[in-house]
Amino acid sequence: MAIKRIRLYVSGKVQGVYFRQGLKETAEKNNVNGWVRNLPDNRVEALLEGEESNVDAVLDWSNFGPPGAVVEELKVMHEDTSDSLSDFEIIL
Repeated sequence: MAIKRIRLYVSGKVQGVYFRQGLKETAEKNNVNGWVRNLPDNRVEALLEGEESNVDAVLDWSNFGPPGAVVEELKVMHEDTSDSLSDFEIIL
């Protein structure tokens, strides 16, 4: 099983539409660890790590987000894996 770690930057109407909560629920459902937070420039940043197919499922969800979200751009950066993530959290 291949482990994958990515950092996402999501632009568009992604704050105030439960994007972070929806991403957390999707990540937990797919056994993906990491975190998500709002950025001051109205983007959402997330760090995802888990089995490649599970991370890809969360990435697919991130292309659209929850109802009310409008994803205009999704920037994905691949990173080296780490064992430092044990759950998924929303950073305030």
